[in-house]
Amino acid sequence: MTQKTILEVRDLNKAFGAVVAAADINIEVTEGEIIAIIGANGAGKTTFVNMVTGYLTPTTGTIRFLGQDITGRAPAAVCKAGLTRSFQVAQLFPGLTVMENMLVAFASLRIGTASFFTPLNNAAARKTALGVLSTFGIDPHADAPVSALAQGVRKLLDISMAMISGPSLLMLDEPTSGVAVDEKFPLMETVMAGVRQTDATIMFIEHDMEIVTRYASRVIAFYEGTIIADGPVAQVLDDERVRKYIVGQIQAAATADSP
Repeated sequence: MTQKTILEVRDLNKAFGAVVAAADINIEVTEGEIIAIIGANGAGKTTFVNMVTGYLTPTTGTIRFLGQDITGRAPAAVCKAGLTRSFQVAQLFPGLTVMENMLVAFASLRIGTASFFTPLNNAAARKTALGVLSTFGIDPHADAPVSALAQGVRKLLDISMAMISGPSLLMLDEPTSGVAVDEKFPLMETVMAGVRQTDATIMFIEHDMEIVTRYASRVIAFYEGTIIADGPVAQVLDDERVRKYIVGQIQAAATADSP
């Protein structure tokens, strides 16, 4: 059975004046894939995700999602189309509770009966929000203020807010960054188990090659704004340029940051 293409990026470029942040990006994503995006700092990974999710407008090129041209659409419109994301630094309202953050996410997309013209805290919205929180194992924190949450729970809340719309494609920006070493695999297991309960396809930016090899089925490698490899995990990680320009640089950076 042929898998449906859900995301098609063609000839995507982004320049900031004379600085080229992304050049000739061509990617096709089919439903059900789990894709890791790798690259050293400044390689263009987040620039790519920002363009696809509407936070940056491409200089040239096209982005098609579920057959629709979403190039240059605002983030809210992209979310409503079914493409959502989380952030490397969780984008939360620290003065609100976990449930209140979820209700804001629900209302901002005007899903179901919620909108900015009806109360945020209604039964339908709470039921939906609690269901998503339960999927990611953080429903016991529903009434806790975000300011009191551990980093791992904040990450899961950010992802839960991205999942409340039932997206077709979820993009995660370094889901394990800032999380303790002994928590990274449990966190990722929770994320993957939660997403598997839906039909969402996943693309995630990650520096940790152990996470990449354990969870991804395909890897896209960025270097200086271009894609230098795209394919099965073992094949890409064995690529000479990937080992030299990406894995080697990430390992060197990690060693430099060690006490």
